[in-house]
Amino acid sequence: MLRIRSLEAGYGKLKVLKGISLHVKAGEIVTIIGANGAGKSTLLNTIAGLVKPASGEILLQGNPLEPGRPDLMVRGGCALVPEGRQLYPSLTVRENLILGGYSLSGRRGRRRSLDNLEEVYRLFPVLKERRNQLAGTLSGGEQQMVAIGRALMSEPDFLLMDEPSMGLAPLIVRDIFSVVKALKDQGKTVLIVEQNARAVLEIAHRGYVMETGSLIMEGTGSDLLDNNEVKRAYLGRDYKEFTD
Repeated sequence: MLRIRSLEAGYGKLKVLKGISLHVKAGEIVTIIGANGAGKSTLLNTIAGLVKPASGEILLQGNPLEPGRPDLMVRGGCALVPEGRQLYPSLTVRENLILGGYSLSGRRGRRRSLDNLEEVYRLFPVLKERRNQLAGTLSGGEQQMVAIGRALMSEPDFLLMDEPSMGLAPLIVRDIFSVVKALKDQGKTVLIVEQNARAVLEIAHRGYVMETGSLIMEGTGSDLLDNNEVKRAYLGRDYKEFTD
């Protein structure tokens, strides 16, 4: 589904990504964990076309992506759920969702967009109840549902998710990750950046650990959960199985 080779990117003279190579197979949930500032969001934004790479190659379903063209990425079947939701707070829930289907043009596209809206409402029933409410007045968890639903409106096969649990209560985090699993069961492929390492590794097929712009470790979700270095650095005080 996705293959990245020797990717380097950054902002001006600041190099953030340093020779990143990874792959995501169709139907997988793959996660990238790491500390703040490791370059995780920059990686997703580069894949999505929001940051132009300095070098390297990004292939989606075997096709090279044109740098700096997020519109082509969406039309190619990939959608980004951005960090911090980035909704339009003065628009309603329904209006925010409809904007996610902008790539479906024409009369047939409008019909598909309405059908997709109903699918989002089935996935998140509370959004149907709040469809005429301004997005800026929703709770954090509800706003995250809108952000995910907006991405789904473009009918993606591949979802990029950037810190979907950020700032959410534990029960809401559980619900969000249950939705991620449900999307995988529907045939979606997911690449997810997440600081809640324990929660995401419990649902991920595979994971990568990123430090200072480089991938330093790769393994299955269960292998990384059991890795003592990962436990020390990313899994918090709930994990006490340290080596002597």
